[in-house]
Parts: sequence; structure tokens; C-alpha cells
Amino acid sequence: MGKHVVLGAGPVARAVVATLVSRGIDAVVVSRSGTEVPGATAVKCDALDTAALTRVVSGADAVYQGSQPEYHRWVKEFPALQGSVVSALRGSSTVLVAVENLYGYGPVHGALKEDLPLSATTRKGKVRAAMWRQLQAEHASGNIRATAGRASDFFGPYAAGSAVGDRFFLPLLKGGKAEMMGKPGALHSYTYVADFGEALVRLALDERSLGRAWHVPNAPAVTNGEFLARAAAAAGTEPRSVIRGRVQLALAGLFIPPARETIEMMYEFEEDFVVDHGAYSAVFGDHATPLEQSVPATVEWWRTEGARASH
Repeated sequence: MGKHVVLGAGPVARAVVATLVSRGIDAVVVSRSGTEVPGATAVKCDALDTAALTRVVSGADAVYQGSQPEYHRWVKEFPALQGSVVSALRGSSTVLVAVENLYGYGPVHGALKEDLPLSATTRKGKVRAAMWRQLQAEHASGNIRATAGRASDFFGPYAAGSAVGDRFFLPLLKGGKAEMMGKPGALHSYTYVADFGEALVRLALDERSLGRAWHVPNAPAVTNGEFLARAAAAAGTEPRSVIRGRVQLALAGLFIPPARETIEMMYEFEEDFVVDHGAYSAVFGDHATPLEQSVPATVEWWRTEGARASH
């Protein structure tokens, strides 16, 4: 089944590896620290070292670009990181699968669809939009073979830094208050990280994916408050929360740079944020895991492994 190279060793990379292993595909995980991911061969390499990265990805059938700078350094460092990956693959037949989010659209009215213009005005949204345009241009010129999978805020194993990560699930398990973003009554599409990994592999294996970006499958949108209630029910505790708004994030941002960077993205949780993945499901199938399954599975992971893995 060939060799697939995963750049980064975070929750999405681990979900991709799990999907590859289930298909009998050799997986190589590349990170600066050489992090070991079960089922994959670990390689220590800085993706900014284009020469070294070129050697690592040589002969790969697919490369998943899941590496990224720290959240507060996106604007300065992310384009160069992707540029190095593109340079390493330019002229090869390897499929580049970009791991993306939905920042590039900016606030929209109604459901988010792939045909929406990338008109974000936020700093990180503009970076995301520009990076995708670069990939499109390189693909259109025949320099690389590229596609992208876009997910909403994801949850599941190892997703500690998510809006619904360790500060959300771990307090619930202890009977405390989960940290919740935005407004409890706003609808939100949440992506189960296992579904994200499955979708990225399907994109890599099917040439119909090339040249465009796709919204990966999500279970039907629920309100932020309902997601909390489902998580609390699975944890066997009360759905208690503390709301993190712009003022609290601004104060936290005085000491924690990523918190400050979150403020411009708060519209995703203050307004309805519903993702349409109809285009993807029409071509690759709809494999979104129902929240009735994914939320309890996530709670169980946090109960048994999460406290240790998040440190």
C-alpha cells in the first residue's frame, strides 16, 4: 500500500496514523522531537529544513501537512513552514494533504460551504486563506499534487489544546466547571478527531480530491450548551461551566499568548457556526460518528488516559 508520511505528532496526526494502520499502510511520523506514535515509524526532522525533509518524504505516496507553529506564532512562521513542505514535494507525484481549519472564510451567515470566498479579515484567517491560495496555485501549475481537509473545532483523544480539550473534559470528570467558549445557545459543528483522520486518508487515496479543499464530516451541529450537557452526562456529573469571553481571554493573554490570539476567533462560538460537508459526503461518503458515540468515547479516553497525556 506504499508509504504515507505524516508531518507533526499531534491529535490529528495520531488519528491519521490509526486510520493508515487499519488499512495496512506504512506510516512515518515526522516531528522535531522524533515523537513516537504507536503504529508508525518515528523520524526526527525539522520541517523547515527543506533538504532534510526532501529526503524524508522521497518516494512517499502521500504527505499529510499537520505540523504547525505555536498558535501565537502562526502569522510569522506558518507560511514559511508550508513553503518548505511545498519545496520538498515540488516536481514529485506525492499527494500533499493539507490539514486545515475554517478560519479562512471569516464570519458568514448560514452554513459554511466550500464554495464560499476566503474573505477572512482576522490575522490568522488571512494567513490560512493565503496558504491555501499558494497550494492551489502550485497545483494548478503542475508543480505539486495537492488537496486539503478542513475541520471545525475538534475533540477526541489527545486534543488537549482544543476549545473542548483538557480544560473542558477534565474538570467535568472531577465534578467541576468546564471552560466553555462563547454563548451556550449558539449552534456549533464539532469535528471528532477520528473522523478527521479518516477523511484525510480518504482524500489522499482518491485522486478526485485533488485541486480543492473539502469539509470533513461532522455530526449534526448542536448548541455549545448541549455539547456540554452530553459530555457531563457521559461523565456522570452535572453540566456546570464557566464561560470564557473576550474580557477573560484578554486578561489571560497578558500572560498566555495563545489566549490573546483566541480573541479574534470568538465569533465562531458567539454566533451559529454550522459546517456543511455535503460536497465531501457525495464523493467520499459520510462517516461522521454520531455524538452519542463520540462524546462518551472521548470522556472515557480522558478518564483513563487524558490526565497523563495532556501533561
